Amino acid sequence: MWWDQGVHVIIIGSGRVGSGLATDLSAKGHDVVILDKAAKSFRRLGEEFRGRTITGSGFDREILIEAGAEKADALAAVTSGDNSNILCARIARENFQIPQVVARIYDPRRAEIYQRLGIPTVATVTWTIDQVRRWLLPEEAIISWTDASATLRVIEQPLPPHWAGRPLVNLEVPGEVRVIGVNRAGSVRMDANEMVGQERDHVVFAVAVGSEETLAAKLREVVA
Repeated sequence: MWWDQGVHVIIIGSGRVGSGLATDLSAKGHDVVILDKAAKSFRRLGEEFRGRTITGSGFDREILIEAGAEKADALAAVTSGDNSNILCARIARENFQIPQVVARIYDPRRAEIYQRLGIPTVATVTWTIDQVRRWLLPEEAIISWTDASATLRVIEQPLPPHWAGRPLVNLEVPGEVRVIGVNRAGSVRMDANEMVGQERDHVVFAVAVGSEETLAAKLREVVA
């Protein structure tokens, strides 16, 4: 919605999820670099993959720089190790200030802890490629529900960074868009229209069918 061009994405781990995610994002025109310590893991990539592969560790600073971490828009750490994924996510967030970062976690209890620390995580028990893409490419809204008459939709939308610090009620458009909830650090709030946006909020909207572009325009709106 608010990014008009492809984004630069780094994926750490070329297992089933990592390779599938890399192939999917590459096919959609995004600039993808995938890292893995084992070069043979890249065999999983589909023929349509047009990105780069780098053999090396995802928490090696020089390797990350080679992968373009200094200009990356998003990073997904999806190796088979919880500790490795969290370390990669923290380096991406704290050392390179990559805006969108997500880590794969096998232990759901640990996933909740890290989410409260501001590191988006998805536990393996609920893991899908679509969920990862949702964190990496927050311009892609998720339609959660459409009513039987097909006139109203519930849409979950990550909050664009430029809306942080602004009243969420300002996202509403009478008769077309209403803010009905906010998922913040794993806790859902229902008083969304009284809240000020924060980075990594997920906002839930009730949107009249046909008004999706109205919502998109509000999310793109920047106030000087």
